[in-house]
Amino acid sequence: MYTKSLTQSFLIFIPIFLMGLGIIMIYSSSSVFAAQRFYDSAYFLKKQVLFGVCGIISMLVIMRIPYTYFKRLAYPVWIASIALLILVIIPGIGTKVGGAMRWLRFGPLSFQPAELAKLAVIMLLAYSLAKKEPDRIKNFSIGVIPHLILVIPVSFLMLLQPDFGTAMMLIALLCIMLFVAGIPFRHLAVLNGCAAIAAVLLVVFKGYRLERFMAFINPWEHATDSGYHIIQSLLAFGAGGIFGTGLGRGTQKLFYLPEPHTDFIFSVIAEELGFLGVVTIIALFLLIILCGIKIAMHAYDLFGTYMALGIIIFIGLQTVINMGVVTGLLPTKGAPLPFVSYGGTSLLINLISVGILLSISTQCNFATRRSIGAKRVS
Repeated sequence: MYTKSLTQSFLIFIPIFLMGLGIIMIYSSSSVFAAQRFYDSAYFLKKQVLFGVCGIISMLVIMRIPYTYFKRLAYPVWIASIALLILVIIPGIGTKVGGAMRWLRFGPLSFQPAELAKLAVIMLLAYSLAKKEPDRIKNFSIGVIPHLILVIPVSFLMLLQPDFGTAMMLIALLCIMLFVAGIPFRHLAVLNGCAAIAAVLLVVFKGYRLERFMAFINPWEHATDSGYHIIQSLLAFGAGGIFGTGLGRGTQKLFYLPEPHTDFIFSVIAEELGFLGVVTIIALFLLIILCGIKIAMHAYDLFGTYMALGIIIFIGLQTVINMGVVTGLLPTKGAPLPFVSYGGTSLLINLISVGILLSISTQCNFATRRSIGAKRVS
């Protein structure tokens, strides 16, 4: 019982702490830009606080709702996500920012349907996988094809925005969840091979993606164009040292780093809070992931197991990709750091996801680890 309470406490307080730190760093990294563009240095700060409050309230409410209720919502939320993703790419309806149409605007606020679509796919995959019998799921036509039909339309619509990174993350999520469900390796090899070929073709036939990849290989050869982002991020990490330059005293955020309050906020943290700040944040994310895995292992039924697994996989993937990009370990891709980066929709959906994890944990028995194949749902 103590372990269960401790796990739940970590899942409540760590995301809130990361959100609070993110709000501070968003103000630190965006105040000059916001004052210049919007004549309000707290422009991004106020919007993030609004979504953060809504997210915390949503998390606390959802954790009290039995998670089995989300089985009924799986198909409706997935269909709604498809509809919103179609709307966002229609000229005149979707809002175009930085060459991509990913937002629907409602007055002063904007909503990113891709964030809801991530949760919808997780929910529907969990529901579908939980219904499959362990022996039948090894059949390609039963275990793989139906789930490809659920994921590919969402990934395709994201590619049209374009949002290559999130589309590939959904395919990675599918592969990992199918692996855990017991899909034979030969089926996974075919799926991974097709995904790799598609990814290479999408990179080769889109010039800017190929430029980003070449900049990843050697950013210093592309220091004035495609490698500029990575170099500025590495300079921020180098300037931070062990203890950092001090909160608000970083210089790379002053029109050197691109999007310092969103995709590259971890670089600002590295510069201002130093190596100790970076290690602390990595440790906190590891704790969240370990708590999610523990909940997945001890969930009451298969739906809870797959739902917890899907949520924690996506939080983990986004974290690894964001940190990998800003440290030059992965090619440049716009991915926010969960709970920390500026982005109201992302923050709201991530906190709702944590609320679902907490709901699943209420029915966990941490004293008993059940076999996945032995747990069934109606």
